[in-house]
Amino acid sequence: MGIHCKSKPSSGIFNSFCHSAPASLSSMVLKSMKISTVIQCVQGSPCSLHLNIKGTLSLDENIRGLEICSFSLDTQQSQCTNVRFARKKSKILNGKKVQVQFNCFEVNVAQHIYVTMKTVPNYCEVKMSQEYYVEDCRNSDVGKHIPACLAGKLDYNVDRTRKVISVNVSNFLRDQDYYIRLCHKWFTCEDVGQFAVIRGKDSLKSVSLKYSQLLPCLCIEGWLAIPDARRLQLCPFENDTTSLWDNIVYTPVTQTLAWEPACPVLVIVNLCRLMKSNDHCEDIQDSSKRFPEKVKYSRVDTHPRLCMKFTTKQGSWVKCPFAHGEFPAWKMRTAAVADRIQVFFTSQTKAHFSVLVCNRTQLASCESVGMRHSVSVGDSVSITMSREMCGSTICIQGWRTDVDYSVPLQICDIHCGFRGQTYGNENPAKAMTHRNVSPLSLSPLLAPLTPLFLLSAVWPERMKSVHSLH
Repeated sequence: MGIHCKSKPSSGIFNSFCHSAPASLSSMVLKSMKISTVIQCVQGSPCSLHLNIKGTLSLDENIRGLEICSFSLDTQQSQCTNVRFARKKSKILNGKKVQVQFNCFEVNVAQHIYVTMKTVPNYCEVKMSQEYYVEDCRNSDVGKHIPACLAGKLDYNVDRTRKVISVNVSNFLRDQDYYIRLCHKWFTCEDVGQFAVIRGKDSLKSVSLKYSQLLPCLCIEGWLAIPDARRLQLCPFENDTTSLWDNIVYTPVTQTLAWEPACPVLVIVNLCRLMKSNDHCEDIQDSSKRFPEKVKYSRVDTHPRLCMKFTTKQGSWVKCPFAHGEFPAWKMRTAAVADRIQVFFTSQTKAHFSVLVCNRTQLASCESVGMRHSVSVGDSVSITMSREMCGSTICIQGWRTDVDYSVPLQICDIHCGFRGQTYGNENPAKAMTHRNVSPLSLSPLLAPLTPLFLLSAVWPERMKSVHSLH
C-alpha cells in the first residue's frame, strides 16, 4: 500500500503497561491475526523453523505501530519486535486497512507458543492473542529438513554372556555429536547407567553399553547433540519377561510378601499352592491382583509350596520364595490308636491351627467329612474316626489360622484299627515316621502294619534372616 514501516527487536517492557484508548479509537482496530510455520534453508547451514505472523489493522492517527511477541510455554522465553509506521503516511491513510507480516521468530519442533499483537502505544482494549503449536517431526517437510528430526538409524547386537549391547549409528548429520543411552521406559525413559557419546569427527560410529538385566522396558535411545533434538528409541526386549518375576521380598517381622515390577507390565498376580504331582499351581482364593504397580500380601505363612503366579498374555510364571526352607516352619503329626486320631503341632513361633478330616475327591480338592477343630502350638486334638471315615482317600488336613494366606498340609491314606485291641505302655507298638516333602501326598508305605502308628508332615526348620529372595 506504499506505507513505510520499520521493525526492531523489543524487550516488551516499555510497552507492557497499557492505558485507556482515546474515545475516537475503535476497539476493533486490530482486524485479524494469522500464524503459520515456515522453513528457512540457507546454503551451507542447517534449515530452521520460524513463525510467520500476519496481522491486519485499520490505520489511526493514535496508533504509531504494532508490537508482536511470541512466548514459549515450554521454555518460558519470549521474543518481541516493534513495527513502526511512518507518521505522515498513517495520517493520510487514516481508516485504511494494512497488513503487517513478520517471520523472524525462530522456534523449535513441536513447541507450544503464545503470540500477542498489541498497539503502540499499548491501549488496554486493543489486543489480539493466540496459542499455536509448531509442527512436530511427523510433518513430512519438518521431518525431512530440520536437523532435530534427523534422529539417525540404530542397529544393535546383544552379547548375553558379557551383558553388553553394541549399538551402531547411521544416517545422521556427520559433523554433529550423537548421544546413546540405555533407559527403562515408564512414563518417560529413565536412565540406566551413563550415556555414551559418538563424536562427529569419529570414523567409528558405534558404542558398547553394559546392562544388568534384559527387561521388557529396556530401551536403546539415541539423539543428536543439539537442542530439542528428536530422540530415536528402540525397545527390542519386550518379550524378555523372565527377570521381572525375581524381585520378590519377604519381611519376617511383619510376615509380608511383596513384589514390585522393575518395568510397567500388564500382569495378574496370584498366590497359589504348588502341587508336587504335576507342578500345577492351584490359585489361593481371594489373592488375585490385576495390573498392580506393587503387590503386597500381609500375614503370609512361609509354606514351602506357597508360591506367586504371574500371568501375562505371553504365559504364566510361578515363583516359590520359601521352597528352599530358609524360613521358620511348623510340623503337624498324627498318632492313631483304634478309632481315634491324635493330631498335634510344633512350631518355632507362636501359631494357631485348624484341623479337619476330609475326603480327597480330586488332586487339589479335599471335602470335609467331619467337624473342624482348633488347636494351638503345644496342644493336641483327638478326632474320632468311624469305619466310613477311614480309607485311601481320607486325609487329615491342617492349616494356620493366624495368617491371611496359608497352604493346608495333608496326611492321607488314613487306616484305622477296629478289632477291639487295646494298647498300652506294656505293649509298645512300632512307630512309623515319614518326612512329608509334599504337603499334599504321603508315601504309600504307610500301610497299617501295626495297630498304632505315627504320621508326620514336616516343614523345613532352618531359620535364616533373609529379606530379599532371588
